[in-house]
Amino acid sequence: MKIICIGRNYIDHAKELNNPVPSKPLVFMKPATALVKGHRPFYHPEWSEEIHYECEVVLRISKPGKSIPREEALDYIDQITLGLDYTARDIQTQCKSKGHPWEIAKAFDYSAPIGDFQDFDFWREKSIEFRLEKNGHIVQQGNTKDLIFTFDYLISYASKFFTLKPGDLLFTGTPAGVGQIKKGDIFEGFLKNKKVLLSIIK
Repeated sequence: MKIICIGRNYIDHAKELNNPVPSKPLVFMKPATALVKGHRPFYHPEWSEEIHYECEVVLRISKPGKSIPREEALDYIDQITLGLDYTARDIQTQCKSKGHPWEIAKAFDYSAPIGDFQDFDFWREKSIEFRLEKNGHIVQQGNTKDLIFTFDYLISYASKFFTLKPGDLLFTGTPAGVGQIKKGDIFEGFLKNKKVLLSIIK
């Protein structure tokens, strides 16, 4: 199982971090050891002083595929949920300033909590509203109609480079509103008004 992630896929998020809006998907990966299921807590690592939350719609791949045509891409999704792309922003900034890869800031252990899966067919033809609440207050709101690169485009694009397999996950990008986590924070993610994600910071 692999986790394919897309960066800067909402214009407002790219702007809030003073990053250029991409002309092609910005792809990075997380290993299976990053995955956290079942609403287990996230333990703040000692080696970073600035972990940020980034809430994203997550797609689950249902069958093998390579070089998937865009018009067939949605048939490769069976489930959908929300996830958090925890990012060590201080480490990422250091790496970027030196022109180094920044996997250690994105792909560290337990950096990808995901919520309860929903049947994708229910959401297939709809713009998907989602939000993240931090300690009961909304910090991120998004709608997949605002994606720079849509679900079908991302699956087709990623499958040019990586053979997709059942159980692979695609994190589709985060809207504006990312920020720092602190011990004791409680994050709850909602697809429309259905709570699917819970992450507690220890």
